[in-house]
Amino acid sequence: MTLVTGTSAGTRDTEADLARRPAGAATRLWQASPLTYLALLIALALSVFPLWFMFVGASRTADQIAQSPPPLTPGGRFLHNWTVVFNNPDAKILTGLTNSLIISAVVTLTTVFFGSLAGFAFAKLRFRGKNALLLIILGTMMVPIQLGLIPLYLIMRDFGLIDNVWAVILPFMLGGFAVFMMRQYAVQAVPDELIEAARVDGCSTIRIYWNVVLPALRPAAAVLGLLTFMQTWNNFLWPLVVLPSNPTVQISLRSLSNGYYQDYSQVFAGTVVATIPLLLLFIVFGRQIIGGIMEGAVKA
Repeated sequence: MTLVTGTSAGTRDTEADLARRPAGAATRLWQASPLTYLALLIALALSVFPLWFMFVGASRTADQIAQSPPPLTPGGRFLHNWTVVFNNPDAKILTGLTNSLIISAVVTLTTVFFGSLAGFAFAKLRFRGKNALLLIILGTMMVPIQLGLIPLYLIMRDFGLIDNVWAVILPFMLGGFAVFMMRQYAVQAVPDELIEAARVDGCSTIRIYWNVVLPALRPAAAVLGLLTFMQTWNNFLWPLVVLPSNPTVQISLRSLSNGYYQDYSQVFAGTVVATIPLLLLFIVFGRQIIGGIMEGAVKA
């Protein structure tokens, strides 16, 4: 059989024509032009500059930051500003870091576990009302958290969880986005034949989920875990309501900018402290996260 490929209007190439082409002709189609590299460099500079200026501000004095134009090179006061931030009794930065790490880790683990479990159920199991329940879960994504602040606060108060980190953990242990994302990935990543073969071998539903489905969902779980950790780490409104004296790191940063006089060197230093865990997370799990994004893109 002869392979025929269309090139331009009225012309066709056969296998013999493709074989006579130079070896590098096909690869040149995928080579980036100089304008592409220029655009990527500009995008890289625009993305890195806020982080760079944050480190510069954290190593300068407030007067130096207020200069026009501001300095763009690091100074020598980073350790001093960092020490001042950690010794600030109003900010409680160490308490905020500890609480944020606990909350973000627990919420991420529960979201990935329950989200993958629910996604597997909606994608591969048959039960009554499945579509209706999925629509209800998707509907929860359309309700802003501000509408539920008062009733949710009353529930936490009745449970005696005000000023307790569990007041921030319990309402966010699972979200509609996690269920929908894992369901969509499970539909394509887990073949029905694989589940049927596991049932023939005598596996229970829980064992099928743990030994068959969960390993297949690992790329999507890595992406979901990163998104959940970042969202929980940056959560501000709800912790501000239920943790008046036991802050998270975002509430601690807010305390640094209160008052009539704002020392921006401390604000930048505190921002560096709050950003380092996210950078470390991406450095450690970046390969798995990027691999999960690319694999999901190929499957889509």
